[in-house]
Amino acid sequence: MDIPYDLTSYVRVLKMATTPTTEEFSQVAKIAGAGILFVGLIGFVIGAIMLLLPAGGGV
Repeated sequence: MDIPYDLTSYVRVLKMATTPTTEEFSQVAKIAGAGILFVGLIGFVIGAIMLLLPAGGGV
């Protein structure tokens, strides 16, 4: 592991990075929020199904 080389690579990437515009940030936030809501909805549906099913199996 060549630490000086790694550090120069990281610095180069940080120098090339730019701050997102308000429109870009808003779009990413909407997509991330939709993903969080989707995963939560799936968890809610699974939890509801588990509550409705009888406990103990099918004996």
